[in-house]
Amino acid sequence: MNNPGTPTFDQLRIFLAIVDTGSFAGAGRQLGRAVSVISYGMSNLEAQLGLALFEREGTRKPQLTVAGRALLAEVRAIAAGVDGLRAKVKGLLGGLEAEVDLAVDVMLSAERLGRVLHDFAETFPTVQLRLHVEALGAITGLVRDGTAIVGVSGPLALGVEGLNSVAAGSTLMVPVAAPDHPLAQIGAIPPGHARDHVQLVLSDRSRLTEGRDFGVISRKTWRLADLSAKHALLREGVGWGSMPLPMVAGDLAAGALVRLNLPDHSGGRYGLSAIWRTEAPPGPAASWLRDQFVELGRHDDVARVGL
Repeated sequence: MNNPGTPTFDQLRIFLAIVDTGSFAGAGRQLGRAVSVISYGMSNLEAQLGLALFEREGTRKPQLTVAGRALLAEVRAIAAGVDGLRAKVKGLLGGLEAEVDLAVDVMLSAERLGRVLHDFAETFPTVQLRLHVEALGAITGLVRDGTAIVGVSGPLALGVEGLNSVAAGSTLMVPVAAPDHPLAQIGAIPPGHARDHVQLVLSDRSRLTEGRDFGVISRKTWRLADLSAKHALLREGVGWGSMPLPMVAGDLAAGALVRLNLPDHSGGRYGLSAIWRTEAPPGPAASWLRDQFVELGRHDDVARVGL
């Protein structure tokens, strides 16, 4: 049984440089080496592996052998892994976090979240992200107990001891129901009339708001811990409830949901804040996340009022 030797990373870089430039001379220019050094390194790699990786006979341009083509993807993966390792170590030496836990309120629009995280992935490619999406007091709880280093929370986080906060925009909440729901059939809904119909209410998984209700006016309620489930039930005509406008805008335009004109529950702004523990200031990547949510939230709010 043949046991190949272990190539050096420099030998693998030489191999890839020849493939990418199409010649030994091109590899030498790319790596700043003499052609003789490139040739020597390539010969050593082939000797280590016990395989010919390039056809050198009868062609002016080195061509990969069958073995060379078979190993190319593996060599690229190794090179990418080492480059990623070096980049991560460089970041750690410079104070950059290895990973960031972010907790966001489910009311935050998917578009705003997606824009920030897309840019985060490009700006901090070596930092791993853990995303927690929760409702009401659960975001505050995750930041307060250190599970998340930074959060984007609703108004429940304001004034909580040990937390710093800064405004990060808002989300418009609107009362909606399916078009065949009784409330959707009434043009001008009388005050108090919605109290006799089942209201779908988002519940808090944390104990921060235990025993407290927000925006509940109906005598009959169904409690759901998941906003997507609430959305699905509303579309099916099971009760009425408030939803973030960005999440139901398509349903309203398509007629799958109807915006209710309730005199005693017209909706309103759900304020958002970026939060973090006073005793544990976020590092560079987490601070960037916090600042992006704040800036984008302010920008969206200013654009909304036409300033």
